[in-house]
Amino acid sequence: MKETKSSDPSLEDEDDDDDKLVVEDYHSDDEASKCDDDDSKEKEDEPHVTKIYYCSRTHSQLSQFVHEIQKSPYSETTRVVALGSRQNLCINETVKKLKSLSLVNDRCLEMQKNKKEPKKDQLQKKAKKQKIPSTGCPYYNQNNMDMYKDSMAAQIHDMEQLLTRGKELKACPYYSTRYAIPGAQVVVLPYNTLLHKSTREACGIHLEGNVVIIDEAHNLVETISNVYSVEVNGAQLCRAHSQLSQYMEKYRSRLKAKNLMYIKQIVQVLASWIRCLGGRIGCAPDTQKTGPASSKLFTINDFLFTTQMDNINLFKLQKYCERSHISRKLNGFVEKYQPPMVKIQEPEEPQQTGMTRFLQEISKKTSEKKEEPQVLEKIDDEYQAFSSPLLHIEGFLLALTNADKDGRVVISKQDFLSQSRLKFLLLNPAVHFQDVIKEARAVIVAGGTMQPVDEFKHQLLYCAGVQEDRIAEFSCGHVIPPDQLLPIALTTGPSGVDFNFTYQSRDTPKMMDEVGRVLVNVSNVVPGGVVIFFPSYDYEKLIYSHWEKTGVIARLGMKKKVFREPRKANQVDFMLGQYTSIIEKACSGGVQSGGMNGAILLCVVGGKMSEGINFSDNLGRCIVMVGLPFANIKSPELKEKMDYLNATMPSSNGKTPGQIHYENLCMKAVNQSIGRAIRHKGDYATILLLDSRYARSSIQSKLPGWIARRLQTIQKFGPAFGAIRKFFVERRPTSSKADTS
Repeated sequence: MKETKSSDPSLEDEDDDDDKLVVEDYHSDDEASKCDDDDSKEKEDEPHVTKIYYCSRTHSQLSQFVHEIQKSPYSETTRVVALGSRQNLCINETVKKLKSLSLVNDRCLEMQKNKKEPKKDQLQKKAKKQKIPSTGCPYYNQNNMDMYKDSMAAQIHDMEQLLTRGKELKACPYYSTRYAIPGAQVVVLPYNTLLHKSTREACGIHLEGNVVIIDEAHNLVETISNVYSVEVNGAQLCRAHSQLSQYMEKYRSRLKAKNLMYIKQIVQVLASWIRCLGGRIGCAPDTQKTGPASSKLFTINDFLFTTQMDNINLFKLQKYCERSHISRKLNGFVEKYQPPMVKIQEPEEPQQTGMTRFLQEISKKTSEKKEEPQVLEKIDDEYQAFSSPLLHIEGFLLALTNADKDGRVVISKQDFLSQSRLKFLLLNPAVHFQDVIKEARAVIVAGGTMQPVDEFKHQLLYCAGVQEDRIAEFSCGHVIPPDQLLPIALTTGPSGVDFNFTYQSRDTPKMMDEVGRVLVNVSNVVPGGVVIFFPSYDYEKLIYSHWEKTGVIARLGMKKKVFREPRKANQVDFMLGQYTSIIEKACSGGVQSGGMNGAILLCVVGGKMSEGINFSDNLGRCIVMVGLPFANIKSPELKEKMDYLNATMPSSNGKTPGQIHYENLCMKAVNQSIGRAIRHKGDYATILLLDSRYARSSIQSKLPGWIARRLQTIQKFGPAFGAIRKFFVERRPTSSKADTS
């Protein structure tokens, strides 16, 4: 009797021994770009013209750049293509409903496969089970996408216009933009798409002979390190082990011996990682206690020996994962043979495991839409974001193939296995940036707050083999006249308290009261918006609570409405809208004595307001920086980075490279925050730096040149207050000018 072949899509091509390697991005969570073989070949057949690749941090910044090209004289003759992730460019409502980027990617690829290789029985069953069209995505139509590609060559589109045009032509914007890359003269794309090699290759981006512009590059070193650093938790490891074990047992007889060997190796690797976190195989991770919280840091080789993986060829295992698409097949297996919430263990008794009860409870709470903001978001990310966690775990496996000296592995144990984590830290970002430097014709790194640049050159350029004579450095001042900016470093408060915001003294009531007095006085004379930056969310919460008890918030509210930076990203736009509305009403008829004259916004350095938000004109007439936001020196990741720099970089001016890096992390954050004001040549503002350490020349030398040259160091609050009042009195006739940004 002829054996009936299973309709399970996860089995297709399992025995295919073709050595062709399909490169896919299994690592970059933000900008995952998965392209199949046919798409890659199609792109490579079309010749590429010489082009400029322009990349920045966010899609909004990329849209701003596209708008500037549209307004320029070159808009009629320049072919521009803007790239984005599937989450940003997908117009299929069925796919867009999926919360996870990983699920969006996999569903998109699955729908393509349905359209390219229709198998009636399989598709009918899949469509019935998953409620998706059996013919695949209606927007993945080659003729329509060709029309779309031609329209992009004739007219420049930003992100919103790409979506609108895609719906009009019934063509996928995500793939149409990628098909348009070869003929484009300017390609606008996010950081991760350019910096992550696998993503770059999967999207058909060729750097050879082309120019690369990296804007907003002040955090480029940290960005590359983050792109190639990976973290997996115990819950993901347990789920992947459970799913892959069941997959292997069900299809053991159908798998080739070589493929079965690789799957066994992956299962062995997952088991060893679970054990190194203190867990046990076959038990729910949320019920397994792993002892007191602790962190241990290993070199890559030591980690492999500790987990008994030194006898496994990680390069071959990684190649198998890429070639076989095992994570995608496992994802299909999970969808077909298991319920949406996967059990970690099948109990002998007819009762649910703790993990299943936990996940079902979370699912129930989510469906009822009860607000448990941070807890539910975290659980949703960790337990529901990946239908197959193996996709994410492959990124960690790939990270372990780095050179031993270039990375470290942190084993972080928490109270329960589900909370315990393995994290790979990339210490040498130059190793991955050197590909960009070698391939590109020229690389332009730009930013408004690039200081200090010496560390940047050492860590990224010199370590990548770039000779000093190849580096051309250009820096210019701001477009505003000198009298439109008043930066002040204030060392003492109104009652003479010395501003010393070290970790030991910043929490004292005396220090918090003194900051409150400064703000109350400043609010009386500064029109419009006052934006205050605190070192951390915890400190902002502490000082706000103290001010509520002491009446400072009430006193501030007599002149300005007080707003706080929200932790949830989806609340930012609403809060900013209210902040803007209050200021516009207060400033529309000039400052009214005795009434509201604007608003105050309490923000956090490194938060949502410290980068990418423009507080132009009346929205940011005064920026106040409270203290210096130094990172936690006891962090094992930071300590290891400093030790690595001390061992590989030369000392400078009597300071070790680690100390320089520690200071630079702080000052980059300061520079980025205080740069939120002064957004155009007609703008003006004052910057108030509250900490006696800002009087040091070593700190002032790391401020942007256009601020440092104008900086006044004032010891007493009286003269500083007088200077601020005079600054705004002189500009009072123009304080109600229209917003020109």
